[in-house]
Amino acid sequence: MAHEFKIVRRVEFSETDMAGIVHYSNFFRYMEYAEHAFYRSLGFSVVMPAPEMPVGWPRVHAECDYKKPLRFEDEVEIHLLVTEKRRKVMSYQFRFRKVGTGEEVARGKLTVVCVTRDEHGLMRSVPIPKSIDDQIEVAPPEKLA
Repeated sequence: MAHEFKIVRRVEFSETDMAGIVHYSNFFRYMEYAEHAFYRSLGFSVVMPAPEMPVGWPRVHAECDYKKPLRFEDEVEIHLLVTEKRRKVMSYQFRFRKVGTGEEVARGKLTVVCVTRDEHGLMRSVPIPKSIDDQIEVAPPEKLA
């Protein structure tokens, strides 16, 4: 079972502001990028219906603390750790490290809820499908420190 995932991506020019620094909002996109890659590494997608039922993962909490800037052409390692898994909810911690220096430049959190849509298109929370639940576990405490 998986509890962590790492991926590297390069900062694009369009992600920077007038000062040449990555705009703060892009860190939320980076978190989503890593989350989607994590799911793909397990053989499913955030838009792929699970065998039991089609599900979605809306965000119910997101935060990010910034420590150092990233700039155009910098490479950043995004390290996803599963911090909590309940029947219908998962939470992740993200650590952003600048490749080459290893410096932590930011740290973020996301909490998502597993939902499906009823026949009227209304979302309702549901237990995480077994096919997904069986592949993901919470990271050990020593990794979350």
